[in-house]
Amino acid sequence: MPCAVAIPNSPIFSPTNVSSIFFKSQASSCSSPRLVKVQCSGSVSSSTTQSTTSSPLAGRVQRKTTPSSNMGLGSCTGEVLKRKRPSRINIPMASLSFTIDSPKGSSDVVEDESDGYSVYCKRGRRAVMEDRYSAIVDRQAESRQAFFGVFDGHGGVGAAEFVAKNLDSNIVNQLKKGNEDDIGEAVKGGYLTTDKDFLKEGVNGGTCCVTALIQKHNLVVSNAGDCRAVMSRGGVAEALTTDHRPSRKDEKERIENLGGYVDCCNGVWRIQGSLAVSRGIGDRHLKEWVIAEPETKVLEIKPECEFLILGSDGLWDKVTNQEAVDIVRPLCIGVDKPEPLSACKKLVELSAKKGSIDDISVVVIQLRQFIS
Repeated sequence: MPCAVAIPNSPIFSPTNVSSIFFKSQASSCSSPRLVKVQCSGSVSSSTTQSTTSSPLAGRVQRKTTPSSNMGLGSCTGEVLKRKRPSRINIPMASLSFTIDSPKGSSDVVEDESDGYSVYCKRGRRAVMEDRYSAIVDRQAESRQAFFGVFDGHGGVGAAEFVAKNLDSNIVNQLKKGNEDDIGEAVKGGYLTTDKDFLKEGVNGGTCCVTALIQKHNLVVSNAGDCRAVMSRGGVAEALTTDHRPSRKDEKERIENLGGYVDCCNGVWRIQGSLAVSRGIGDRHLKEWVIAEPETKVLEIKPECEFLILGSDGLWDKVTNQEAVDIVRPLCIGVDKPEPLSACKKLVELSAKKGSIDDISVVVIQLRQFIS
């Protein structure tokens, strides 16, 4: 059942205002391509009949081909060999091993708004929403600080909920260990620790992540998976993250160098014929190839940095980066009464209108409020 995560005393900032919300799951499989080696002699008609027997050797199938009654000319005998590959992975639905407070509002739509940020999430066609978000703002710090995240779950809600509850504190613990001068390493350590701890829970499934840490007028954006962060710089969309998908050349090479394989099924590239993202937290059945290491970008928040949009792929699969900025900007910049929550809703509505059936979650962060 969908739910929100509230963190009353997060170690990252104090006091805390936190929520965590729903995101999606999609695990499907498809057959991998075959390498075929056939030797023929004589002229062969295109019409054949086949009988198939399974070889005792795993991953290999032998097919004996015999001519049909109307072939007439020549004969063809051969062996079709299927390359030995790991079995396709079916990701089971997760069961929860911890208790989460129920959210305010319905399970189909969740919204949240506070000083400096707005959130809107809408369930797609799945039975439950499997996405979560985090929003933590320190209102008493001399230099305002905050942590935001969107977590796009798959194979169950367990991973997204766990990450929404623990990732911020794990990053802060890394900062306390002396990694403050290299905040990229601190974020990486936080992601990897969260992944390690989640795997100990024995819960299946995984989650994509995109996070934004605001500290000392710096914006630290990280991602693992296909959730995305897009900033408006003077009205121009600037993607601060790059999606981690098996179709990305460097990700495909990394997976194959580790002994995995990437297939395209119905236009979607998948790892081991199963998962359509190449990084994330969880996914124990694919852990050899699906890594939790994020990519991180650090930049100074300047006056031309207007707002940041964090969204799941339910948004970005249908709405371009510039479209998103063009919708949000008139409602947030240069107006007496900004309406960022309305902007979030408009983004979700546009994605749904364009045909998205996925869960869609959007967080809009007004960056200028963190440098004043």
